[in-house]
Amino acid sequence: MRKIRATREFPLALRLLLFNQFGIDIGFYLLMPFLAAYLEQGLGMSAALVGLVLGARNLSQQGLFILGGSAADRLGPRVVIIVGCALRTVGFALFAFGSSLPLLLGASVLTGVAAALFYPAVRTYVALESGERKAEAFALLNVYATTGSLMGLLLGSVLFLADFRLCALVGASVFGVLTVAQAMVLPIRGEAPARTSVSVLGDWREAICNRRFLLLCLATTGMFTMENQLYLLLPEGALQASGWKASAGVLLAAGALANMMFQLRITRALARNGGGTRWVSSGLVVMGVSFLPPLLVCIDHPPDSKGEAVARLAVMVLGSVMLFFGIMVAHPTVMEMVPLFGRESLTGTYFGLFYVFSGLAATGGNAVVGRAMDLGEQTGHPWLPWICCLSFGLASAGAVALLHRARMLPGVLVTPAAPVASGTPVASATPVAEGPAGGGAVVKRAAAPVVPREPVVSREPMVSREPVVSRDPVVPSVSNSVSTPASKPVSNSVAKAAKSPAPALESAATAGDGHRPQDPARLPGPARTTDDAADQPPR
Repeated sequence: MRKIRATREFPLALRLLLFNQFGIDIGFYLLMPFLAAYLEQGLGMSAALVGLVLGARNLSQQGLFILGGSAADRLGPRVVIIVGCALRTVGFALFAFGSSLPLLLGASVLTGVAAALFYPAVRTYVALESGERKAEAFALLNVYATTGSLMGLLLGSVLFLADFRLCALVGASVFGVLTVAQAMVLPIRGEAPARTSVSVLGDWREAICNRRFLLLCLATTGMFTMENQLYLLLPEGALQASGWKASAGVLLAAGALANMMFQLRITRALARNGGGTRWVSSGLVVMGVSFLPPLLVCIDHPPDSKGEAVARLAVMVLGSVMLFFGIMVAHPTVMEMVPLFGRESLTGTYFGLFYVFSGLAATGGNAVVGRAMDLGEQTGHPWLPWICCLSFGLASAGAVALLHRARMLPGVLVTPAAPVASGTPVASATPVAEGPAGGGAVVKRAAAPVVPREPVVSREPMVSREPVVSRDPVVPSVSNSVSTPASKPVSNSVAKAAKSPAPALESAATAGDGHRPQDPARLPGPARTTDDAADQPPR
């Protein structure tokens, strides 16, 4: 009920995108987990051809994410989302009716291109429409995606027992319905974003040259590597620990239930306790530590009884749930930060480039973990891949913590370390703001120098007081020369002494614009935004 109420709080466009993500993951997991078995057992393909078909999808998806992001910036995310869903409808239909290698390769490429289009476009639309609730919107997106993947796996397992073509047809139907629904309901707002560069290559160059953004991509490589172990190391460990072939499904189901129950609560709790940015490294630590419980049961001999198998499987479930909890802490905030590194008009480009890095990180990380699994089996050290994943988590957490400490992440509070003297620029103690368009380059500027007040003269009749000057050398007292109210007016020498600081103050204050300074308490806040996407860390 909490998720339903939170969903209703968002505009219609975001509600449709949440259900769109739910349908996308249902359709994907209806077919893709069973494609390799169908190609090998149903069509009799060799392992090399199976790898070719699956690799074509991965290559077209990971390599074209940047194109999908740029298309969302240039054409608007709505058009790209609809085209992506339509292409996946065609691709899944080809899997249902095609049995030759060229048709299957074409279906695989279309499926990958579709993902490269709608994944960055959906994230772009969510980031642009969710306003200040980006983290909560991405948390709900994560909930709907996890729920859809779980339902897709369950439904696909049933349909695959009947016929793989039935899985493909149902998946194509799901994407066809999504295509029509979005074409009819998704608003056209933002279809013509302002172009800020002449070419797409200029957009890419601008994003790639953003040093802070690249550092975040490198720092979060461990996160994507650990996420992918839900499909590589953890299933293998669960099978080894329990001896039950369906144990991998239990791990995914337990994690999905935890995600549905706690994702929104965790995101809101982090927002109440300093924002999610400061907790990303903690989430990565939890993800890394989640590989320690499985380590305790995967390095021993196979279970001797059903009771021992159940106990070991419970330990594996604990590790899986811990991994999901770490993802719930870190992932929404990372997705919230991605568009804040650049201008709003390049939101899709930044998401596309981020997905390219995440795909490369997942591929390289899986290769390292797979090699560690082989070495552990050959050398009699089965703990090696688990320690490897723990190292990924701790290293990634340390890198993100360093970026946060150096104030190179969006939304970090910058506070002055000590009182400042007169005329010194003062940094803001407010969060780094976005650009004028809602997602500009996050750059902290210094404020104008704080100028002391003018001499303050009492309104009492015939009494002159010292000029009140903030933090300046003390002006000699003139009280001995001041007459009583019944006396004559103040002498000219005393009046000149009382007014002597004013010309200097006025000249200093009016040097910039020729106007008298405002009251420092009413000066506008020091935080400024710029639409320049130059890579400049906050000061």
